[in-house]
Amino acid sequence: MIPLLTADEMRAAEHQAIEGWGVPSLILQEHAALGALGLLPPGEPLCVLAGPGNNGGDALALARLARLQGREVAVWTPFAQLEWRGDAAFQARLWKGLGGEIHTGPDPMELMRTWRGWVVDGLFGLGTTRALDGPAAEWVRALNASGLPVLALDLPSGLDPSLAEVPGEAVRATRTACFGARKVCHGLLPARECCGEVTVVPIPLDRAPGARMHLLERPTLPPRAWNAHKGSFGHVAIRAGSLGMSGAAVLAALGALRVGAGLVTVLAEPDVRAEIAAQVPEAMVQPWRGVVPAEADVLLVGPGGIAQVPEWEGPLVVDASALKEGEGKRWMERPGTAITPHPGEFARLFRLSRPLLMDERLAQARQVATGKPGVLILKGAQSVIAGGALDDLWINPTGHPGLATGGSGDLLAGMVAGFRAQGLPMREAAAAAAWFHGAAADRLPGAGLLPRDLADLLPELLRG
Repeated sequence: MIPLLTADEMRAAEHQAIEGWGVPSLILQEHAALGALGLLPPGEPLCVLAGPGNNGGDALALARLARLQGREVAVWTPFAQLEWRGDAAFQARLWKGLGGEIHTGPDPMELMRTWRGWVVDGLFGLGTTRALDGPAAEWVRALNASGLPVLALDLPSGLDPSLAEVPGEAVRATRTACFGARKVCHGLLPARECCGEVTVVPIPLDRAPGARMHLLERPTLPPRAWNAHKGSFGHVAIRAGSLGMSGAAVLAALGALRVGAGLVTVLAEPDVRAEIAAQVPEAMVQPWRGVVPAEADVLLVGPGGIAQVPEWEGPLVVDASALKEGEGKRWMERPGTAITPHPGEFARLFRLSRPLLMDERLAQARQVATGKPGVLILKGAQSVIAGGALDDLWINPTGHPGLATGGSGDLLAGMVAGFRAQGLPMREAAAAAAWFHGAAADRLPGAGLLPRDLADLLPELLRG
């Protein structure tokens, strides 16, 4: 998984390197500048934008190194009266010692018409916590309108490194040289859209930075033994399917089967049993008689209008109609349980205001799931996985808006149950299901996608 750091977590890592390990902060800056310079096309003229803080120091260091390579370099700042601070003041002295000047002007739009080559954005970095205003916002607007290619140092100016949302005017970079580790803004939409191609530039840190948020990568699934049989891969029971909603049970069963569950039993309302059996002959379909099969390894409840959760002490996936108002706390405190709400169901489950922005979703998921044994899969763009007695959040990067269609969630719930039946811990099962569900969608167009299309792609994806 890819750690996504907040500004405070990155500062803690840098502080440890400087104070604990004894690395001078200027050494960190030189490594950052040299690595960023290596991402620029050789020989291209550079216009370097520098702000007053450490990000401006990175920019001035890069300008100096580029000048020493023989490049054409000009340094600009939006601020007529600029007082350099900390390491940036030292870097400004070095730049001026080479005969370099620091330019400004009242009309950035007019100035940028004369610029050539690449622009290096070193206005603001890790310390950004509010929207840009004044000359800084004016220069960023001009830069975005210029059409010039931009390399952002650490993060595009205007982004808050700790947030997914874009607080106001922000540079739209062609590339971003991310120093040390990715921050939240590099991994989550919509901020990620401002970053362009993100490259992590190593800097000397004596330990991996701690992070409470991670971006999922392709899950590694356990290998299958050569002499395995259907009993080796678990038995999923699915309490789903009522009159007019038999398709949900079909899709849930397909989800479990397509990710490799050995056996699937659908426990449907009697009047739709034959209807479901005709559509998914690979599953056993039985009329619901009030008892979960004793041999089941995991139970999924809720798709297709089923609201009542049967008595069951084993692993449990709760979806759709079974996600009833105010019961979120109950399920999060039950070990071996996963709940799979979309944002509206999530708000109902925990009696919260409906989360509209990504940062709100992250904060609410952390609030209800941190340290709880149950697992939360908060569905939507960039689904959030939390709980499982852990404190961090996992974010799924796969998928696209074509998944916003009826039946997509039923298939996902079946996949969670299918992975759990094969022995994955519930949180890992949720992560694998979310990642492969989205990855299947990424192979299909954004409009007109059917959940059955996803199911048909899963075996190929699982083979890797």
